[in-house]
Amino acid sequence: MSEIIQRTLVLDAANVNQKIKRIAYQIFENNFKEKFLVLAGIDGQGYSFAKLLAQELESIAAIEIKVVKVSLDKLAPTVGEVVLDCGAKELKKKCIVLIDDVLNTGRTLAYGMKPFLEIEIKKLEVAVLVNRSHTQFPVTPTYTGYALSTTLTDHVEVVLGKQAAVYLK
Repeated sequence: MSEIIQRTLVLDAANVNQKIKRIAYQIFENNFKEKFLVLAGIDGQGYSFAKLLAQELESIAAIEIKVVKVSLDKLAPTVGEVVLDCGAKELKKKCIVLIDDVLNTGRTLAYGMKPFLEIEIKKLEVAVLVNRSHTQFPVTPTYTGYALSTTLTDHVEVVLGKQAAVYLK
């Protein structure tokens, strides 16, 4: 007998797109003097979110945007390396926005910062679509699309693309 998992819609496609647009404007407002900006998305939904933010930023600002994929083992971040899909030279003295879909404990984002701490960068900011505020690591997002109070046993599912939505399970 299979268990039926109940999903509650938290944000529909229009809401998700509105949050992406608002975060893009906030990033621009905080970085309007910059000529170049790096959006570093955590592999998976964070990287997809970074690409959507880059599209929105390019439509509102004349800033050159580079989207970088940050790959790490989310379940065991201390085991493997944190890998970027570009060279460190491309990031030197740049403003970086580290991006993930959901901030729960802050663990993934904390370990995702590691390669940027080994490079001389100008500034490091954090953007998340959903902040669950169960932080166990000292990570506070600079940009939050939606703050959601949950229990530790709840699961937040983010779907990006044409049928964008955020669900609570």
